[in-house]
Amino acid sequence: MAIRIETRLTDRDLTGRSHWWGAPDMPEGMAYPCIDVEDGDGGTYPEPLTFVCQIRCKDIAGLDTDGLLPHSGMLYFFAPIDYFLGEDGSPLDYHDSPAVIYTEQEDGLRPYELCWEGTDESVFRPAEEMLFSKAESPRGDGHILLGEPYQDEIRQAHPGCLSLLQIDEDDRWGLRFYDCGMYYFLIRPGDLRHRRWERAEGDLYFY
Repeated sequence: MAIRIETRLTDRDLTGRSHWWGAPDMPEGMAYPCIDVEDGDGGTYPEPLTFVCQIRCKDIAGLDTDGLLPHSGMLYFFAPIDYFLGEDGSPLDYHDSPAVIYTEQEDGLRPYELCWEGTDESVFRPAEEMLFSKAESPRGDGHILLGEPYQDEIRQAHPGCLSLLQIDEDDRWGLRFYDCGMYYFLIRPGDLRHRRWERAEGDLYFY
């Protein structure tokens, strides 16, 4: 059962709730996912992935009638999409692997603190509330959870994979995938069933 995601700005405190952007609310000791990037001197340094959203699983339990996802705990999505949000100098590349992380913990979560180098300004964009509803089709545009890839090319490149999360463009965020496109978190049904989140793949379709 595909689930459509809408977002909206709110004055509500979204700590510990489902939200798009903002800072991930993580258990103490959970590592923030990074990509090792070459520093030009033969070494590497860790570059944080873009935090996309966190989903409090009980918020989608009533829509996930096939029981594909856990119905408690928190699910986090991170992707290498800084460039498409206007950060032209980002060392991340869309070919880099995304990260999907899950925790059973729901209480005591705290916003992760990450600031621009040399400042106390948070790198995270303002959090937006997430609204979930049944998608009319498993294959459509927009932001969709547990759907099928919208483009034939993505389905052919990842045969048998489910679109765990589909991210569409959004002018409000300045999010554009070249001329037009979508970013996907993809996973095989068996890996999803066994909660092998580390096997999630990323792919970008663009014109």
